[in-house]
Amino acid sequence: MQLQACWLQCARFYHAPRILGAVSVSQNIPSQHRRDLGLGAWLCYEPAFVQDHEAAMQRLLRELPLAQETIRMIGRDVLVPRLVAFCGEPGLRYRYSGRDHDAAPWTPTLRALVDQLRSATGTRYDTVLCNYYRDGRDAMGRHADDEPELGPSADDIRIASVSLGSRRTFRMRPRVGGERIDYLLGEGDLLVMGGTTQAHWVHEVPRTKAAVGPRLNLTFRCVRLAR
Repeated sequence: MQLQACWLQCARFYHAPRILGAVSVSQNIPSQHRRDLGLGAWLCYEPAFVQDHEAAMQRLLRELPLAQETIRMIGRDVLVPRLVAFCGEPGLRYRYSGRDHDAAPWTPTLRALVDQLRSATGTRYDTVLCNYYRDGRDAMGRHADDEPELGPSADDIRIASVSLGSRRTFRMRPRVGGERIDYLLGEGDLLVMGGTTQAHWVHEVPRTKAAVGPRLNLTFRCVRLAR
């Protein structure tokens, strides 16, 4: 799908907030918050998509099966510097950090949010990877979400990132030359990466010595059952 068509779909939100349980979600996304990165890569950005982001985060912290995972590095297990949960439709599995993860069921708050994203973008997100950054020492290393099971198609990987709580730097770098892009995401912001972004860009959430509060990032994605 072309960038313009994507944002025509995003603009299909209704023109007033809807209360989802205790969470207020914006339903009026203007079409100007888009960025063409070239080579088929694009971003869509909407600040304050989740209007009552603190309440949403507190609900999710009660609902989610967050845990600190380990990854294998240089022959030993290392604790991941954040808490993680993976949820979605029944039977879906996603392999990241060298390990298979089976989706836990949607929580009530996640179900409400994914329904809104599907309605707004026309993309049927079916899973979400949740990362809880407790303070500035928690981080995400530089990587791309380019696993072969992600879609909707191999040349159009959609990642819809909702950031709740405190703002943290989200840094993107082109794989080959060019300037980096920094977003300060939090407080309910939505950033959608699409097209060939994962093929041409990498991203990270770097550590910071600044005094920052907790942040919960929800990255909704499409896991294809078969290529």
